[in-house]
Amino acid sequence: MKILPLRLKPNQDLRQSLKDFAQTQNIEAGFILTAIGSLKQAAIRFADREELTILHDKFEILSLNGTVANTGVHLHIVISDRNGKTIGGHLTDGCIIYTTAEIVIGVSEEFRFLRYTDPETGYLELKINF
Repeated sequence: MKILPLRLKPNQDLRQSLKDFAQTQNIEAGFILTAIGSLKQAAIRFADREELTILHDKFEILSLNGTVANTGVHLHIVISDRNGKTIGGHLTDGCIIYTTAEIVIGVSEEFRFLRYTDPETGYLELKINF
């Protein structure tokens, strides 16, 4: 396994930055090992909903999980507000870094992650090539 650290700075878009990083590093099968940081805007899609929820406040990133590849990313996030209330869901473009995001990505050199539209779900789903 290869390990790639990444630090994002204020005003960067979390999801878009991870997509760009996967492209520039030519990551074919990556996954989030750890991630912490803060947001000043969160854009999350909740389960079984099409619309996004945009939250404007300061949030701590408590968890970021999912797959990262040059063919696409699928990530879920959990954040907390200033009172410690947590909320989470599908990470979308529009999560803007407040002070920092420190992310470590693991990369498998045995697999290749692809995305295809699954006729059953209608979503871009993971296809694993060995």
